[in-house]
Amino acid sequence: MPLPLRVAVVCSSNQNRSMEAHSILSKRGFSVRSFGTGTHVKLPGAAPDKPNVYDFRTTYDQMYHDLLRKDKELYTQNGLLHMLDRNKRIKAAPERFQSCRDVFDLIVTCEERVYDQVVEELSSREQETCQPVHVVNVDIQDNHEEATLGAFLICELCQCLQHAEDMENEISELLQDFEEKSGRTFLHTVCFY
Repeated sequence: MPLPLRVAVVCSSNQNRSMEAHSILSKRGFSVRSFGTGTHVKLPGAAPDKPNVYDFRTTYDQMYHDLLRKDKELYTQNGLLHMLDRNKRIKAAPERFQSCRDVFDLIVTCEERVYDQVVEELSSREQETCQPVHVVNVDIQDNHEEATLGAFLICELCQCLQHAEDMENEISELLQDFEEKSGRTFLHTVCFY
């Protein structure tokens, strides 16, 4: 049995898409961490132009109680309290990708802007081991339904890569198969640690 893939899932605020994938991958036995690339954590507010903005050091529990205090009905109805409740059962607080120095085999991003930020971050670091890391983008809309569908797609991709005889040489072909099967376009690049 090959070693479990070390996977990172990254979205902008480490709330919805990356945490849903984190949840599903960890239940399937993957070594997984999740991150955001934004400067702050943003959650929908009472109006589109008034998001709830938090520092990355704010715990999911603190966010949960803040929204509960602000408008329990609104944040129950739009699913944010449920999402934060799930998040705090997985880990204490959102994490920024730019602050992490762990090594991964695969980094999956959930939107092109985040993919660009991850590739830029990895490219700006000094290469130490020249160990490859595959960065793959799967565009996932930031809503609960799409996050769930996207998480299952990411999980299926990770399972295929986990069982590949030679991931380095098979990943391009696997991604092409996934594009055809899912009707989504995947971006892929290799960076080095």
